[in-house]
Amino acid sequence: MRCPFCNQDNTKVVDSRPVEDTNAIRRRRMCESCGKRFTTYEKVETIPLSVIKKDQTREAYHRSKIQDGVLRACYKRPIPIEKIESMIDSIEGSIFESADKEISSTRIGEIVMEHLKDLDAVAYVRFASVYREFKDVSTFMDELKKFMEP
Repeated sequence: MRCPFCNQDNTKVVDSRPVEDTNAIRRRRMCESCGKRFTTYEKVETIPLSVIKKDQTREAYHRSKIQDGVLRACYKRPIPIEKIESMIDSIEGSIFESADKEISSTRIGEIVMEHLKDLDAVAYVRFASVYREFKDVSTFMDELKKFMEP
């Protein structure tokens, strides 16, 4: 790592610790030439992922979109935020494990529903009603019947 003060490349790591809420590591470094200290962050580089929307347009993947949908589905439910975050991490792991550079929004929705089904029945039905665009009560009841089946 090159020192930002004297531009020498002989630095050493003095302290290293994980950064909360991200998959990054904070490293405190010291330049062996000038003695000054600075901080760097190390993060795993992921493959850029494109999401193919229903209208066949493509856009960059954003974790926040999944997070918003799941939080809306879990609104006022007795689910700890830690469980929700853990589930979102698991959903993201399922999305990225395919190693493809593109994924359909339909597939993402199915993955989210699989995880919500195991987490909370009400959250699952809420998400499904928006995701599947229920038009009437019978469609809603059909989905409920699927949920009740073993």
